[in-house]
Amino acid sequence: MTDPHYRADDPLVDVIPDDEEAGLYEHFAVIADKGQTPMRLDKFLTVRMEHCSRNRIQAAADSGNILVNDRPAKSSYKVKPLDRISLVLPYPRRETELVAENIPLDIPYEDADLLIVDKPAGMVVHPGVGNWSGTLVNALLYHLRGSEVAGDEELRAGLVHRIDKNTSGLLVVAKNEQVHARLAKQFFDHTISRRYVALVWGDFEQDEGTITGNIGRSPRERQKMYVFEDGSDGKHAVTHWRVLRRYGYVTLVECRLETGRTHQIRVHMAWQGHPLFNDERYGGDRILKGTTFAKYRQFIENCFALMPRHALHARLLGFEHPMTHRTVTFESELPGDFRALLEKWDNYATTVEKEN
Repeated sequence: MTDPHYRADDPLVDVIPDDEEAGLYEHFAVIADKGQTPMRLDKFLTVRMEHCSRNRIQAAADSGNILVNDRPAKSSYKVKPLDRISLVLPYPRRETELVAENIPLDIPYEDADLLIVDKPAGMVVHPGVGNWSGTLVNALLYHLRGSEVAGDEELRAGLVHRIDKNTSGLLVVAKNEQVHARLAKQFFDHTISRRYVALVWGDFEQDEGTITGNIGRSPRERQKMYVFEDGSDGKHAVTHWRVLRRYGYVTLVECRLETGRTHQIRVHMAWQGHPLFNDERYGGDRILKGTTFAKYRQFIENCFALMPRHALHARLLGFEHPMTHRTVTFESELPGDFRALLEKWDNYATTVEKEN
């Protein structure tokens, strides 16, 4: 999860703006006065906080996002003298005005409470430095115009989590305050099921495994995340993987996230010596395995041109529907560039097998 003390004005936000998971952000913290008379928590916060409705506060409390003395409290809790109260919400503080834009979206599912978006590679999820328009949030504001989340900029158009600009695949979007808060809590508790498909450099001795290593921003390169092997820094992160197809020099794997750190799959795989194919940030955009023949180099360059992004797709998303409480699961087919890349590797592997 993102650090709950992260602030929207953190200078590192411009460097890594597309976090894997939005997490919870502290929006308000206060210590009740010594002479505080008993008062319902929702009323207390409505009085103390500007531009925050009682409905939003109640939804946050119902989802366990309001802490009193570091423990979740309900709206009906009676505030006492010297209580330490903090409210965390599933979106950062507002940085700039968000504008609705008529951008087509691939929406495989939608009901009265939420929708699923199949995001194309190349689309930034949230506006930020260098990307103030053309983002998923701009598109959602237009699609959801007239709804509760579109009418309140602080709800960030119902967005609860993110995937990187050049990662394709599934995202869930809330259509009202209550669903937004409940989905955020599921992400916070790591009960969301997420599976990704990635093409990585190298082969694996085993058919499946688990990568565990704390992830934080690199102390040397601000644009990268980093694995702290000794656990002295960063946030706990766990990625489970299994082999789907071996091509010799590269391998197609499925990754199941247990946590949702920024760039988790990309940095975990690179740390293990298996950077994602064509991942320029983590060293996968050069030939790491294979022969020295010019014909092979040309083949790899053609592959890079065919899929000019890191080979990662958010294939599956499963969670408990916040209103029906039924488990729902959604799947997305690999996009065209990814399928074309795998077809090229299939042909290459077949040719090598025949030659041998």
